[in-house]
Amino acid sequence: MEEAKQPRFKLNKLKLSPYIFILPFFLLFGVFMLYPIIYSLVLSFNSWTAGEMTFVGLDNYKQLFTDSLFWKSLKNTGIYLIIQVPFMLLLSTVVAVIINSNKVKFNYLFRVAFFLPALIDLVTYSIVFSLLFNESNGLINHLLGFIGIDAIPWKTDGFWAKIMIISVITWRWMGYNCVIILSGLQNISEDIYESADLDGAGIVKKFFHITLPMLKPILLFCMILSTIGTLQLFAEPLILTGGGPSNETTSVMLYLYEKAFGSFNFGLASAGAYIVTTIIAVISFLQIKFTGGGEI
Repeated sequence: MEEAKQPRFKLNKLKLSPYIFILPFFLLFGVFMLYPIIYSLVLSFNSWTAGEMTFVGLDNYKQLFTDSLFWKSLKNTGIYLIIQVPFMLLLSTVVAVIINSNKVKFNYLFRVAFFLPALIDLVTYSIVFSLLFNESNGLINHLLGFIGIDAIPWKTDGFWAKIMIISVITWRWMGYNCVIILSGLQNISEDIYESADLDGAGIVKKFFHITLPMLKPILLFCMILSTIGTLQLFAEPLILTGGGPSNETTSVMLYLYEKAFGSFNFGLASAGAYIVTTIIAVISFLQIKFTGGGEI
């Protein structure tokens, strides 16, 4: 009887062992992700004062929707999204096509060079560009002076401040998306292009009728990632302009940061975070819906 029970014990031990191996992940996920998500949701319906929470219902959400600065920050973020993301993806696609060409020598060096900006710390590169775009002594205005263009008020004019931030973000993430798109280009069969050559198709026609349609899933992936990243924009407006002038460059995440750590209104900031999360989910769903899920 004892010998018959021993295999059953071993069998139960084997069934339990996979769960033991994945247990650390679920513990870390629960402590560092699930708990903060739930706690911030609870906090969004409360007022946090002197370490104590007081239930206020939907007051935090009502306060946000009636705050003109919140809507302005959403508008600024929307401008970054509408202008920067399509321009960056178009530029990334064109550069990826050029690098993927057999006519370009040492293209592996270009891949590394374009990807390097994505490895630089956000704060570090933002500080460097803040110096480059300095209105008085910056290199950008200095170079513009050589070709007869007056100094541009990069940080004191709302329009040019937005252009500066869009340029900086594009510089950092263009190469990152370029490498992803390049991996998609390398999966397109050369036979398709050879058939198009036999039919007399030119470079432009092949780009719009073969390359772009075949890259549809990759471009959708990059578009969703870029949308999420842009809606979470924080370091660049904080360091480059501080949200100025007159909150013209304040992003929604910078607004929430100032509410949380400036006025210590953590309930309001948590409510805003869930509004932004909902916006991200809706935009991502619409992108997938209107592109057919990236199907070719």
